[in-house]
Amino acid sequence: MDRDLESIQAVRDLIRNAKTAAASLAGFSQAQLDQICAEIAKAGEESAERLAKLAAEETGFGVWQDKILKNLLGSKMTWAYWRDTRVVGVLREDRAAGIIELGVPVGIVAALIPSTNPTSTTLYKAIISLKAGNAVIFSPHPNAKRSILETVALIQQAATRAGAPAGAVQSITLTTMEATNALITSRDTGVILATGGEAMVRAAYSSGNPAIGVGPGNGPAFIEKTADIAKAVRHIIESKTFDNGTICASEQSVVTEHAIARQVEAELQKQGGYFLSEDESTRLSQFLLRPNGTMNPAIVGKPAEKIAAMAGITVPAGTKVLLARQTEVGPQNPYAREKLCPVLAWYEEPGWEAACVRCMELLHNEGVGHTMAIHSNNEGVIREFAAKKPVGRLIVNAPAALGGVGAVTGLAPALTLGCGSVGGSATSDNVGPRHLTNLRRVAWGQTELSDLRPCGAPPPRGDDAKTSAAVQTPDVTPAQIAEITRKVLERLGR
Repeated sequence: MDRDLESIQAVRDLIRNAKTAAASLAGFSQAQLDQICAEIAKAGEESAERLAKLAAEETGFGVWQDKILKNLLGSKMTWAYWRDTRVVGVLREDRAAGIIELGVPVGIVAALIPSTNPTSTTLYKAIISLKAGNAVIFSPHPNAKRSILETVALIQQAATRAGAPAGAVQSITLTTMEATNALITSRDTGVILATGGEAMVRAAYSSGNPAIGVGPGNGPAFIEKTADIAKAVRHIIESKTFDNGTICASEQSVVTEHAIARQVEAELQKQGGYFLSEDESTRLSQFLLRPNGTMNPAIVGKPAEKIAAMAGITVPAGTKVLLARQTEVGPQNPYAREKLCPVLAWYEEPGWEAACVRCMELLHNEGVGHTMAIHSNNEGVIREFAAKKPVGRLIVNAPAALGGVGAVTGLAPALTLGCGSVGGSATSDNVGPRHLTNLRRVAWGQTELSDLRPCGAPPPRGDDAKTSAAVQTPDVTPAQIAEITRKVLERLGR
């Protein structure tokens, strides 16, 4: 059989198995689902190092030591955050209003997994899917297939030990574009969780099925004049070098004010930043993007020294981050785009107002709706940025990468970060199990139609029903409206 056709048939088999599993999971209590998730989280925690090394070895991206923390975030930390939250079954009862709200699983989750965070994203999506009572089918990125399938096998074993039905956790093994398309366009797919490249996210939203997708990040970090400069620089470098910049919430530009620019520059150099000369900046810019305008995969997750060497640039030993001085923002400027590696653009502005405008330009150039950081002790400036910046997350005085995913902030731990409507996403939240359920409401009648009719208006009968409402309904006085309102409230017992 043709490989593409074989992969499509394999997906149909996965979906058939998942439908049976989803029907079974729909009858599980929250306690039963939690037992499954707890076992998966435990397995992920115990295998965090092994999976981290496997992902780094297979993809060549990032730092395996940092991937351990990512795996813990996708397993232990995700589970700790959601453990005591009910998302299925009865969620709320309001007897006075006659309302009951229930969480209902969506059925089958199609989970698309990127190569930048393969094992951690797989653990995370399994836990939030099963917490919500859904079956999950993974679609691995071909460049991280081995590590993703190893993670899926680990999850399957843990879920089975905890009583999950067969087919609750599955993965495409014959990875083709046709297989992924068959999964995301199937009428049996309840929702798509799309984390990865822009083309893949667009395909998910064009599938005809509900989708939660995440586009590219391009978050600036603004250092305002009241900031603790040394701490701000440390946070930015920690964030941008964490797993060599492969988290899409990581900083892509540093924007600061003229008044403190030289101090910030000196601190960056002190902590391992290297400012490229104009010639070096031009050489590197030609290496960052491919001719078609997309990011060069050769730079993804590589350390600063290696990237410099690939571009023929000599930098001091111990260089952690490369910085390029910029004055313009545009799609053809690679420094004003997302760079999943330790490379930063550098912008100087007269004051915080101009910096605010610059940050808006950068976000609208790419990454609108995602994440940005501000380092400041001026509450007024922070609130002004919060009111005007088109982002789902404004990280204050913390590393953007680790803050955005909830590792060092109070945000929900997540490896799928919604960008809101401005970024073409269905949510601006850090995605969790609540996004993978439907809310069903049960509503008791509270009043009668006769109580809602204007006083003196007879019910329509016969040919009268065909007469326009304008003719049939007499003028209603304020006193009559008040009397109607009183009757309704009396019936509601309020």
